[in-house]
Amino acid sequence: MTPADRETPPPQSPGEDIEISVPLDTVCFIVAKLHERRAKQGSTDPSASRLDDDDIEAAVLEDRPSDPVEQELTSILSDLPFEQQVDIVTLMWFGRDGGDWADLRRTAVTEHTDETPGYICGTPLAADYLVAGLDALGLDCKEFLRGHG
Repeated sequence: MTPADRETPPPQSPGEDIEISVPLDTVCFIVAKLHERRAKQGSTDPSASRLDDDDIEAAVLEDRPSDPVEQELTSILSDLPFEQQVDIVTLMWFGRDGGDWADLRRTAVTEHTDETPGYICGTPLAADYLVAGLDALGLDCKEFLRGHG
């Protein structure tokens, strides 16, 4: 444990239990997909567009407009019920800056739109923030990654 870790205040008030509506495996799957998406290299075809990019093998390895990983991630996030989308955003913010879970969640409810999946996918360190949020809640993806790695 580093000195900085000892100085970090607890993530919640004493006696307050934070429960998220999203199953841990779902959060971990989203984290894995975000990592997979982030690991892609730049496109070798700068003229590729969503309409004419039919090289699926390259699209899996490169950051292209027709990225199947991003499409899958967006689909998964879009299919989550409202409460779970709100909790994913809250968890991401909680992992980024800490703070009061209830306040963050109220803001997430107020700010929620149909663009939430795009917002999550467009946040550069979303996977890291989600992992940090889980860690602050005493949760992790180790078991999930062991079974899916």
